[in-house]
Amino acid sequence: MPFWSDNFAESTELKDPKRQFRFKVEFTGISAPQGGSLMWYAKTINKPAFTINTAEHQYLNHTFYYPGAVTWEPISMTLVDPRDPDMTATLSDIINLSGYTPPSNPNSLGSMSKSRAAGALGAVYISQIDGDGNEIEKWTLWNAFLTNVKYGDLAYGEDNLVEMTVEIRYDWARLQTPNGPSRATGGNEQTTFFQS
Repeated sequence: MPFWSDNFAESTELKDPKRQFRFKVEFTGISAPQGGSLMWYAKTINKPAFTINTAEHQYLNHTFYYPGAVTWEPISMTLVDPRDPDMTATLSDIINLSGYTPPSNPNSLGSMSKSRAAGALGAVYISQIDGDGNEIEKWTLWNAFLTNVKYGDLAYGEDNLVEMTVEIRYDWARLQTPNGPSRATGGNEQTTFFQS
């Protein structure tokens, strides 16, 4: 039943297509009084994407390609700084908890580690929801950590909200959907796990 050819008034089974503005983002490493790990101040975010590297083999005047390793691309997110929670301070704390400390003396020998960086950010979830607030697609980023933080720009001639951008690197992503079955496999799974 495609949504563009049937009448919503005649069929209660029709589903809206996925909409860009229906999403939520969670960093479990953030615990705020307003919303907890749910980042209601997130403005935009990329969904996970990957590239499959290829190996080339030439035989006579023919070229053949073979799939190789999968590389997951970084995710960029834009958020506003609501002050409460103060995201400037929160992101700075995440970097400190990742192991970074400014060199204050010759004995400051600590450095960042992956386990601390991923632990400080916590589990990262990107969910698309329907008109009733139900999750219809959920991405989980494995071993995610921050690689770039921009605290925003200031200008006397502007009255916009301060926007911050962060970049997240991760090892791989898992997709969960409640709708199964998968068209690619023809299976009857109710949850699709997508990982490299």
